[in-house]
Amino acid sequence: MTVIDLESYEDALATYDPVMGLEVHVELGTKTKMFCGCSTELKQDANSQTCPVCLGLPGALPVVNEIGVESAIKIGLALNCEIAEWCRFARKNYFYPDMPKNFQTSQYDEPIAYDGYLDVQLEDGEIFRVQIERAHMEEDTGKSTHVGGATGRIHGASHSLLDYNRAGIPLIEIVTKPIEGAGARAPEVAKAYVAELRELIKALGVSEARMEMGQMRCDVNLSLRPNGTETFGTRSETKNVNSLRSVERAARFEIQRHAAVLNSGGTIVQETRHFHEEDGSTTAGRIKDNAEDYRYFPEPDLVPVAPSRDWVEELRKGLPELPRLRRKRLKEEWGVNEHDMQSILNAGAVDLIVATTDAGAPSDQARKWWMGELARNANETGRSLDELPVTPAQVARVAELVAAGDLNDKLARQVLEGVLAGEGDPDTVVEKRGLKVVSDEGALSTAVDEAIAGNAAIADKIRGGKVAAAGALVGAVMKATRGQADAARVRELILEKLGVEG
Repeated sequence: MTVIDLESYEDALATYDPVMGLEVHVELGTKTKMFCGCSTELKQDANSQTCPVCLGLPGALPVVNEIGVESAIKIGLALNCEIAEWCRFARKNYFYPDMPKNFQTSQYDEPIAYDGYLDVQLEDGEIFRVQIERAHMEEDTGKSTHVGGATGRIHGASHSLLDYNRAGIPLIEIVTKPIEGAGARAPEVAKAYVAELRELIKALGVSEARMEMGQMRCDVNLSLRPNGTETFGTRSETKNVNSLRSVERAARFEIQRHAAVLNSGGTIVQETRHFHEEDGSTTAGRIKDNAEDYRYFPEPDLVPVAPSRDWVEELRKGLPELPRLRRKRLKEEWGVNEHDMQSILNAGAVDLIVATTDAGAPSDQARKWWMGELARNANETGRSLDELPVTPAQVARVAELVAAGDLNDKLARQVLEGVLAGEGDPDTVVEKRGLKVVSDEGALSTAVDEAIAGNAAIADKIRGGKVAAAGALVGAVMKATRGQADAARVRELILEKLGVEG
């Protein structure tokens, strides 16, 4: 199946109703792994952060990471879930080439959190409730690197390298109930849900949830059923989708692909699929197993987890303000409309703007610089806003210099350019580049006199009542001062010298 075989999206939705299930894996930000004391620090030498437990050596006994359990409870509470009074781990038996013990320690029929929901806001402001089936604890696998092929995948590779540093890192898997009723907006709902979940995870402080680094990834399960029917169709599962845009594209592609297969008389195969960033397509992976194929059984080497109600309630009281409620409050405090707030959210600028206001900048100035000059730089350099080499405190200092009259907007943009280029903090850049506004009245007066003398015809127009023509003289002064004059004060001086009321 290739892109040209797809049914049009509109025709697919005219015939079929999409049903989704989203499984999101979140790597927890603990210092050690889920069942051993090995470090979870990133980018270390291959296989340097391993021990008999995470390598699955005979006789090695696991111990549960308490912070991992605490993080799972926090996530469950934030998702409006019930927290189990008693639960246990299970062995999920499956051939994992990058999990040396050949089973994953997970949870099956006894998850730590279950039966919750998350309300997500779509771009037009509509609230869509996604029901949560469960959130359970498990461990990550290692990393396989396939060498010698053209695609980086196992097919065509000459050999594979295995790094077990990631094996055993704590994961929380959050599984939705079937998402029905979204219709043509199903891909948008999928994207909005993962976006809201990411913000929630970050707010809880349990993970950085950076999708591009694999700290959060989504499996998109999708099936189609004829409109007006209730029975679910056969699902496909697009694995490890690692960006919000890709979640939306994967859901949309699978709707079109399923419809094309069904309309041609074919049968949907229950399988995993790989997502391809370059064109938004998916390709077949392996036949998808059912739960019974994994031969789950209780993990004999771990005691059950029984969080006390007092502990659960203590954690509930300590939850931060949840993202949607926080955005609603900030929207009112900042006085922005829904469209602008959505743009700020989409740009990943909410926390940066808050931090900039906390550093002393007015909220309108914080929004102006992050959503203007800095967003432009991020787009041009292919980075996210939080990857730019500028801090909220530095942006607040630029805003302060503008408010004090030491910089105008043009100079402020040059200062930010210097900060982004690594030339130092704003004050250092101002000093090195000589960017301070010319505020010396004598120097300004001289520059205005020269502009009037050099543009006599324009000066006569202004004297004749065409005050708008003063803009040309202002421009001449700004050019002469390399943009370092206060344009408003320059205009005042021009009109004063020409004897014209402003």
